[in-house]
Formats: sequence, C-alpha cells, structure tokens
Amino acid sequence: MRWDRFFDDLEDQLASEWEAERAALDTEAERLRLSRVALHERLSLLTARDAAAPVISIELSDATTLRATVTGIGADWVALHAAEGGPGAVVVPFTGIVGIGMPHHDLLRSARPAPPRSAVAERMTFGFVLRDLVRRRAGVAVHLTTGRALTGTIDRAGADHLDLALHDPGTPRRADAIAGHRIVPFSAVAWVRVEGSAPIV
Repeated sequence: MRWDRFFDDLEDQLASEWEAERAALDTEAERLRLSRVALHERLSLLTARDAAAPVISIELSDATTLRATVTGIGADWVALHAAEGGPGAVVVPFTGIVGIGMPHHDLLRSARPAPPRSAVAERMTFGFVLRDLVRRRAGVAVHLTTGRALTGTIDRAGADHLDLALHDPGTPRRADAIAGHRIVPFSAVAWVRVEGSAPIV
C-alpha cells in the first residue's frame, strides 16, 4: 500500500514538473514573439473595422494629445480620425508618436498576433501618403515638433521632405492667397491635419 502511494506521489510530482516546464516554455515563446512585434502591428489590431473601434489617446512630439480611432496604417505612419469634434482626419509619422494610451483590454488585444501585412501596405510610406495629398490638392495644417503649425497646400513631397505653399486654412491654393513657401523635413513633422472629411486611406 505504501509503495502504491509512493508511486502515485512520484507520478503527481512528475506531472506537476512537466506542466511547470510546459508553462515556462509557453511563457518564453510568448516573450520571444513579443520581442519581434513592431508598432505598426500593434496599431493594425486597433484599426477601425467596426463601430466598436477603440478610442486611443495619442501623445505627439509637439506636446499635443489627440483622442482618436485608428483608420489606417502605412509603412511608417498611422491615419487617425479624431474623436469628439477634434481635428478630423490626421496622419502621424511614427517618429511623431511619443506615447499611446488605451484601456488595458485594448492594450492586451493589440499584443495578439497580427495578420500578415500586404506588400502594398509595406510600400505606403509617409512620403507616399503626402504625395496623395499633393494629388488631391488638399488643404493641410502641418504641425511641427517645435509646436508651431503651418497651414497651406503641399505642392511636392520628396523622399524626406515636403514643399508647402502657405495660405490661410479653408481657402483654396491660389497665387494671390499664397503668403510664402516652406521646405519641411519629414523629421520635423509631428502630425498633419487634413482639411475636409475625406479619408486618408
């Protein structure tokens, strides 16, 4: 009888050790997976796909904080729609993001494995989306990391900079309305607000 109890105890101990080892391996595998997760993957899991899209609080390098939903993700930027009567359609380069706040359950959801990205999304850089704004002749407010905002129309978007024709917000780009021109490096851009309600992507 004692030997039966002894072997039962050994079996229970061995099963417990195997379970602990399996849990440790699962935990280590999850840590390894999370170490490879990029910001765009986490944001893609928060993208508005239905009416229940989470509202996040995004802190930007010009000290602005926007409450918004994620509407699209590019290679190095995120498109947002500001909540509660905010500035509307916004595009933010990842370099302009200082922090992102959200409820804990959304934080955990954003850490789940993301579906693979399409080759098109990988090629849609910040310059690409700005060139689309050039094509559409959209009025913009370019918010700089210094805290200053420049309003006008983007005339050209290069590899790492944009040319901005300065004019008052809400007015079309006409020669007599232009107050000047600026070359702005992408590295100086905290975020871009797009006039009107047209979606970024």
